[in-house]
This record gives sequence, C-alpha cells and structure tokens, in this order.
Amino acid sequence: MASSVYRVNKGINRSIEFKGLKAQYIWYLGAGLVILMILFSILFFIGLPSYVCVIVIAGMGALLVMKIYRMSRKYGEYGLMKALARRQIPRLIRCKSRRIFISFDKNVKE
Repeated sequence: MASSVYRVNKGINRSIEFKGLKAQYIWYLGAGLVILMILFSILFFIGLPSYVCVIVIAGMGALLVMKIYRMSRKYGEYGLMKALARRQIPRLIRCKSRRIFISFDKNVKE
C-alpha cells in the first residue's frame, strides 16, 4: 500500500483574522469601504472638485479604519454582540398588579 501524508489544518474552529481584524469586523470594514466608494461617486457627480472628494473620503476612510480596529481590539470576536445584547436586558421589572399571576382559567384545578 502507498502511504499517504495528510496535513493537519491547525486553524480548525478558530475565528478568521486578517491583519489584526477579527471575525465580523472584516465584513464591517468591507461594507464601510463600499459605502465610501458610493459616497465618492455621489459627491463627484454632484459637481464637487475631485480633490475635495478625495480629501473628504480619505478623512472618513481613516476614521472608519481607526474605529473598526478599535472595536476589534476592545470587544474581540463575540464581545460586540454581547455588549449589544446586554443593552436589551431591562434593569428592573415593575409589576404594580398581581393580576398576571392569578389564573382565571376555570379548567385549572387548584
């Protein structure tokens, strides 16, 4: 029999990382860059000089990249989703009536 050599993929179950960006932040950066390209074309067709368009888009692009890298470092792979989910949890629940706890169903035997 011929012996086969198989390479073991060491990256199984690890998140995708590209130049320091982790997981979903790669997609956020890509979507932001596409939006900036569309904004550049809109500004150019409006009639702004091209150097003004380039300066505006370059500034916004630099801010976008800095913000995305900062979020990637701060929250990590799943931290942003956890932080957004934590906002959805109410701080307290007020119940001014006991009516919701009393069953008025006649079929229920106590």
